[in-house]
Amino acid sequence: MDVALGRSDFGPTSRALLEWCQQTPQMAVVAWHTISNLFYLLHAARSDSFARAFVGDLLEFMDVIAGGRTQVRQALQLEIKDFEDALQVAAALTAGVEIIVTRNRRDYRASPIPALAPVAFLRRFASQ
Repeated sequence: MDVALGRSDFGPTSRALLEWCQQTPQMAVVAWHTISNLFYLLHAARSDSFARAFVGDLLEFMDVIAGGRTQVRQALQLEIKDFEDALQVAAALTAGVEIIVTRNRRDYRASPIPALAPVAFLRRFASQ
């Protein structure tokens, strides 16, 4: 979102993270419902064609984790206040994700998967 909307405050770090994802195929995944949220927000802020192109570009180097009843039930059982974040964790558990990268680490304190801020992730993994 930061890259797509040209947010100057977070854009450089987000761009570096996306570049890492592109250069490290098969390492980055995104939850199915996140694609929907991203598309909706990009469509509203920019245009339908921009949203389609941006999401299409992401699919060149990111896999999408599908979810269903099992993941929703799992999210309901997690002690995470924000339900959308709980869905993120349930999707990540399904895919065997080891780290969730988010600027919103505070809401992932109860997550069974550790959350890292983008800059911390890049410091740890981009140099490897």
